[in-house]
Amino acid sequence: MEVLILILSLAGIVFGADFLVAGAVSLARKFKVSDFVIGAAIVGVGTSIPELVVSLLGAVNGNADVAIGNVVGSNIFNVLGILGLTAMFFPVAIERKNLKFEIPLCICVSVLLMVLALNFFNGAAASISRLDGILLLSLFALFMWYSFARDRKNATEEASNNTPTSPLWLAIVKIVGGLTLLIISCDLFVDNAVAIAKSFGVNDAFISLTLIACGTSLPELAASIAAAVKRNTALALGNIVGSNIFNITLILGLSSQVMPLTSAGITTVDYAVMIAAAVAIFILGLRGNINRLSGTILVAGFIMYTWYLTSIQAI
Repeated sequence: MEVLILILSLAGIVFGADFLVAGAVSLARKFKVSDFVIGAAIVGVGTSIPELVVSLLGAVNGNADVAIGNVVGSNIFNVLGILGLTAMFFPVAIERKNLKFEIPLCICVSVLLMVLALNFFNGAAASISRLDGILLLSLFALFMWYSFARDRKNATEEASNNTPTSPLWLAIVKIVGGLTLLIISCDLFVDNAVAIAKSFGVNDAFISLTLIACGTSLPELAASIAAAVKRNTALALGNIVGSNIFNITLILGLSSQVMPLTSAGITTVDYAVMIAAAVAIFILGLRGNINRLSGTILVAGFIMYTWYLTSIQAI
């Protein structure tokens, strides 16, 4: 039974991602904003809902470590795993304007998270306070406002071409319906994949470091690949960058309002890998795209990081 549900959930992931991307592209054309911004603001935010739910529930239940760990792990997988895998099959183009704001902001909020979480300013116990959370929420509001304001003021050729678009109501239905199908299917996939893995005697450490850790990022993976298949790599890149910014600023900002977030289980190495992944996007973007070789290097980096985590777990 688990195998049948696994197959059906995979189909749901594929179709949900396809509907989501199609609706997002139509919305971008309708409001004359770039595919990157729609990918960052709509698709990126939408596909991060699983991370939001996991982090908020962790904070509400008093398990605040889950919130930061979930965000750091997801951000690393988004860049090294998802972006790398996408680029291995479909080279991802990076525009100069994204190197001036969104990607640097992704790097800055990653560094800011480490600074706040480890309390470099006052040397206190590692935590993110409610005041820190307000700062993060303010950065999220700035990101959303500036992204849309810039694109509406300087409507690009990409956003204002004559590509046929769906009616507004249909685009919204595709986005909401596709996102709903995607999230439900991903949840079913992870639950049944874990059940199958346990039935084969796979240990809990491996399951937690692979299936569960990457499970909340499945929507980003499906949406990015679906966008790349449609040769819309700008939307795929926007999905990853936007999701990482959203994870840190909005998810941790909201979670910290429930209760201060601690990060005892997250080491400096984990933060450093997350920051390095964000910096890698900028460095690779200087040449205009992330090609297949660069994508392979990113995936290799994720494999090495996973190996490191497994080695630490085994000690």
